[in-house]
Amino acid sequence: MAIFYRADVLGSLLRPAHLKEARLAWQAGKLSSSEFKRIEDRCVDAAIAMQEGTGVDVISDGELRRSWFSGLYTDALDGLSTAAQIKSRISGEGAAEETKTLDAPVVTAKITRRRSWAIEEFAYARGRARRPLKVSLPSPLMMYLNWSREHSRSAYPDPFELFADAAGILRAEIVELAELGCTYIQIDTPEVCVLVDPAFRKSGFDDHGISSARALTDGMDLINSVAAPIAGVTFGLHFCRGNYKGHWFAQGGYEAISKCFRRATNYHHLLLEYDDARSGDFEPLRDVHDGAGVVLGLISTKTNTVESVDETLHRIDEASRHFPRERLAISTQCGFASVAEGNPLSEEVQEAKLRTVAEVARRAWPR
Repeated sequence: MAIFYRADVLGSLLRPAHLKEARLAWQAGKLSSSEFKRIEDRCVDAAIAMQEGTGVDVISDGELRRSWFSGLYTDALDGLSTAAQIKSRISGEGAAEETKTLDAPVVTAKITRRRSWAIEEFAYARGRARRPLKVSLPSPLMMYLNWSREHSRSAYPDPFELFADAAGILRAEIVELAELGCTYIQIDTPEVCVLVDPAFRKSGFDDHGISSARALTDGMDLINSVAAPIAGVTFGLHFCRGNYKGHWFAQGGYEAISKCFRRATNYHHLLLEYDDARSGDFEPLRDVHDGAGVVLGLISTKTNTVESVDETLHRIDEASRHFPRERLAISTQCGFASVAEGNPLSEEVQEAKLRTVAEVARRAWPR
């Protein structure tokens, strides 16, 4: 039976400065792997203790071992080359002059799994956590960032063949996690959510030879397939419009993609970004399939200001006019550090925001 947590978390946490420094030293050969892992372990211990101290219902290991949230693909697969790079554009808070460029390695051969990130993450954190533990994994369509008409077609003439291989690798990871006792798995799918923005559909997908329309049909079916039922495992599907050092990829309400909510039938709940006006209104919640819950991402991880509990409760009241209140929960809008550099807020504010999630949940759904 699926479990629904009222005060949820999204996955990544800010990396402490000494962890960032240790990673750079390790990568430069100035720190041994054993010493680096000891530092990494202690940081995970602290991340778990911090989350549990805030009162949230479920925790993660903070994704502190990853270079970025989608590291399962770029760090753990063979078949990608850093010699060729794809450039993707990201935007600041509404300012075109803040547009930045993000590089990603390119698929040049059939992908195979070299090692796992998530197994190490879960196996270690399971022994430390006193609260339910979740693992977040990237959607197979996240590899749209790594497919290139110039460099990838010899291995994958059709980018959806690449996505299908990624889905197979992801499913194997999920099965292993379930066998180790993982009971809550979240799939992150920003690449579907950014399709709310017509400009990004064109520049991020269609102009590169990847059909944005097909991403919402065949692509969503692939995403749904990786969450095929496993006894005792709850699956969540997280939608956001990009999260890179406080910047974002797209803007627009869910109505442009909400029909794909109905294709996510293997997911017990959807985790939806709703922290500001870029996310639109709550009316598209009507398209969530029967029986699924919705975790409202009302607390921003992009700002250094802690949200008002009363105002957040008001937004839950507003959402409940469009979706059954008993099937709602709350979380942050995204992770705090989808890439290792992290978002522009302090660790103190990060903790305060998680406490706000817990407080709002207690008041919105008294036990």
